[in-house]
Amino acid sequence: MIPKLVGVSGPFRGITVALEGPELSIGRDRSNDLSTNDPALSRRQCTIASDGDSFRLRDLGSRNGTLVNGIPVEQYELHHGDQICVGDSVLVLLLDEDSAHHLERSPVELSETAQLGGPPVFLRPEQAIYLQSELAVGRLPSPARAAVDLNTLLKIAKGIGAIRDLEALQWQLLGAVFDLVPADRGAVLLFDGDEVTSAAGWDRLRGPGHLVRVSRTVIDRVRREKAGLMVTDVEEDTALQAVQSLAEFQVSSLLCVPLLCSADVAGVIYLDTRDASQRFEHHHLELMSAVAAIAALALANAHQYEQLQRENLELRAEIGLDHNMVGHGAKMREVFQFIRQVAPTDSTVLLQGESGTGKELVARAVHANSPRKERPFVAINCAAITETLLESELFGHEKGAFTGAVAQKKGKMEAAEGGTLFLDEVSELAPGLQAKLLRVLQEREFERVGGTRTLKLDVRVVAATNQDLSEAVESGKFRRDLFYRLNVVAVTLPPLRERREDIPALADHFIAKAARKCRSRVKPLSLAARASLLAYDWPGNVRELENALERALVLGGADQVLLDDLPESVVESGPTQPQESAQFHGALKETKKQLVLRALQAANGNYIEAAKALGMHPNSLLRLIRTLDLKAATKAIGKSGLQVPADRNQPLL
Repeated sequence: MIPKLVGVSGPFRGITVALEGPELSIGRDRSNDLSTNDPALSRRQCTIASDGDSFRLRDLGSRNGTLVNGIPVEQYELHHGDQICVGDSVLVLLLDEDSAHHLERSPVELSETAQLGGPPVFLRPEQAIYLQSELAVGRLPSPARAAVDLNTLLKIAKGIGAIRDLEALQWQLLGAVFDLVPADRGAVLLFDGDEVTSAAGWDRLRGPGHLVRVSRTVIDRVRREKAGLMVTDVEEDTALQAVQSLAEFQVSSLLCVPLLCSADVAGVIYLDTRDASQRFEHHHLELMSAVAAIAALALANAHQYEQLQRENLELRAEIGLDHNMVGHGAKMREVFQFIRQVAPTDSTVLLQGESGTGKELVARAVHANSPRKERPFVAINCAAITETLLESELFGHEKGAFTGAVAQKKGKMEAAEGGTLFLDEVSELAPGLQAKLLRVLQEREFERVGGTRTLKLDVRVVAATNQDLSEAVESGKFRRDLFYRLNVVAVTLPPLRERREDIPALADHFIAKAARKCRSRVKPLSLAARASLLAYDWPGNVRELENALERALVLGGADQVLLDDLPESVVESGPTQPQESAQFHGALKETKKQLVLRALQAANGNYIEAAKALGMHPNSLLRLIRTLDLKAATKAIGKSGLQVPADRNQPLL
């Protein structure tokens, strides 16, 4: 057989390369014999040189190093079955034909359970020599052996700590373990709660691909005790000998250590051996406990990396989504995900939700991210037009169809040909129009008002309603068959009170939008105003918030959007003020009243002159008079020159 390198995990998975030349180069750069765009791979990672029947790997000073069986190497003479980790990929060297048929990891099966007959050896993390902050010198093996162990653990930590792919991590762990302890079979199992989420096995005697059965009794005991477990003589444990899988393989000794992440068992490493002369010893349990601690940290890093990758993909997808909506909370992320899923299709969409939640924005986003985006988006409000006019608006009419129809007119449906038709407040359609819309959705054809010719139609329909259509169906106000045709894919948009975390971002957006519209300066929100916005329930939803902030920006006279600039309904629902704060605001309000009344007194009731004296716009003064409830007092000043009981030495604003 021609020697081969086979990719078993990561970006190189599934790749097979024959080692026929004198040297094979691996790296990220395309000039290499074996390359892939993996950021964890260096441009020039390593080479494998062939000299007859021997193969020597040489690392080229790569950033993350090259690992063989979990150990970082600079130069290494490779043997059959060696696992080479480069970046996030694992490659296996195959020198004989039989192994080529077993390129996958061995499947793992949890076998029948049994109680442990004899007392097993347990080793808790706080008792492990290599996991203590200060080594227990009296318990260490010989200095030479301890030096070798510590050097090996350091290499493993350096090697697997850089692996970010869970599958590659499991492969490398198995390779490293077989070089450390005299195991014949091994398995790495990862858990999520009580479920096994990933399992990698390796049978060194029979080769990869052969089933590795693991004793559930041992696994459960290790998870319960959160400690390493070793049975040095399985043959003397009558209970374990009754386990068929262990008896079939003639297991002599077994060892299992937990992968502890934040005091939880995230997985285990299981090993067993059938050679009675190579049974596990306490030293092996110590060494594997240290390896498990290193592997648990690498496992946590790999999980974190995968989570960051998922979040990155979600953010990239959100950035790539064309929409005009503001919000990053969980509720809006669900809406964005809905748009991403339905936009590429031609399915009819039903948008439900309270008034002002942004149903038309979602409809436009569905259109903008669809294959129809270059074609028209046509919107029509079914509640804003009378029934007779709405039919003509939707379907168009022929010349002479009714009084005033002096020429043929195309309707909204024809205008939307090839694009998207948005029917807002579809629940308000009259029964006759419901029947005609049903035909459009079923047959994709219609007739103009007063016409006899059937016209074919290619439009996508997006409908919206603030009513519960299922209730309207039950009450007989809406056709059941039309409801089923509209309710193909549906989403209910969240009201603003259910996504308060988006209010600050929405407020900043609407203030900036109002500033552009009114050609004024952008004003920041005061802390008190922001608190009131967050406390209010917003029955009018986003539309009410936009109107409130535009009003505050236009009528407010300060450099900030103050609490007093907001509508009274918003202010009254604000958070309860502490007593001292309430006293301060009460005194401030009284002072404002006195200043306004004095200015009006001096101007003989002329609010324009009073506004000049106060340094305010007249509209701002009128609004302040309404806010301070001074209408009656100002009328009295204008009629009778009412004297204001205030200190006339106090300067006007």
